[in-house]
Amino acid sequence: MREYDLSNAQWRKSSYSDHNNGDCVEVSDAHPGVVPVRDSKRPQGPALIFPATDWTTFIDAVKGERFPAS
Repeated sequence: MREYDLSNAQWRKSSYSDHNNGDCVEVSDAHPGVVPVRDSKRPQGPALIFPATDWTTFIDAVKGERFPAS
């Protein structure tokens, strides 16, 4: 498993996150081939690293509302 140094990563809030300081997902760009994702409420916590192609597929599914409402 490859490790990524995210100590200097620039994070941005996902446009699909709750804008009332609630459930927020942050992503970091500028990492070729991967997309680090973290919980904004736990910035020192772990980040998940997704292959960029998988992240794009996920975002397309969210935009296309292909997830059932819970």
